Amino acid sequence: MDFKTELKMYQDIVNKELEKYIRKNKCIEKVLNSAMEYSLMAGGKRLRPILVIATYKLFKENIEECMPYAVAIEMVHNFSLIHDDLPGIDNDDFRHGKPTNHKKFNEATAILAGDGLLNNAYMVISNDLRNTKLNIETYNIENDKKEYNLNNLINSTRNKDNLENLNKKIMIFNEFSNAVDRMIAGEYIDTEYEGKQVLEENLEYMDENKTGALLKLSVRMGALLAKCTEEDVERLTSYAKKIGLAFQIKDDILSEEGDEKILGKPVGNDKKLNKCTYVSKYGLEGAKDKLNKLIEEAINDIKVYGEKAEFLMGLAMYIKDRERDYRKSCVNRISFRLIT
Repeated sequence: MDFKTELKMYQDIVNKELEKYIRKNKCIEKVLNSAMEYSLMAGGKRLRPILVIATYKLFKENIEECMPYAVAIEMVHNFSLIHDDLPGIDNDDFRHGKPTNHKKFNEATAILAGDGLLNNAYMVISNDLRNTKLNIETYNIENDKKEYNLNNLINSTRNKDNLENLNKKIMIFNEFSNAVDRMIAGEYIDTEYEGKQVLEENLEYMDENKTGALLKLSVRMGALLAKCTEEDVERLTSYAKKIGLAFQIKDDILSEEGDEKILGKPVGNDKKLNKCTYVSKYGLEGAKDKLNKLIEEAINDIKVYGEKAEFLMGLAMYIKDRERDYRKSCVNRISFRLIT
């Protein structure tokens, strides 16, 4: 299967799951529910949930376990987009070729729709945690006929596995909350840096949080849910940090020279808002050099997984070449074959 076909397959899987969850967790206010659904189902690359699934599939085939987390991360991403488009931040009129949420509805509805999506994301994960806990309690009641105390629970081999699984998901929940906090902090720093010259490490810190936090979380959730080794988690985290920063640098480049028809939103907004970006600091060529280096390093991080990692390598190249015509892009399987 070529990269474009596989990407479309994953996007379809994610879209079906999102439709299922948004219908199941309808808001009691119809207009607000429509606003939430409007942004969530407006399209987009679905890169973050796909990263969860693709990373998980490096180690396990059945993706059912990771789907709630894939859905949740996309809900958080859309919460951030709705708020980012508001007049008080980027003041964008279009997203994915459609009017932004506050233009389609109004500012108050857009703010609340974003809040609703964030709340739904936490609900999705907490429900998965609750179901994991219920499995443990059910087993305890049905099989431990003596005393229902902590020792009996822990000493059961099956319950040990369940407790380990629950503990892993609690750790993921904590990482999820931390990443959302970092993303919001990154957005705040972005507004504070407007019109200012900052050091490279400060620019990188901002981008690693604003954009990179959710991308890194996506990869780490897939790896942790698959129960891979600490070495694997560290290797994949390194890959994720690099593609996260690369994604933001590519955004900076596209804001300068992107095609509005392909992007679905006007270009030049960063310059208009006097934002501090890699392009404003290093120029187009300097930003492109940094982007190419990060993508090369990210791909090298996961070459150890061989052909199983081809899709993740493809996603790295997709980040670098996104918005190009696929006929001109180097996104194809041959580009990712390992040279040993």
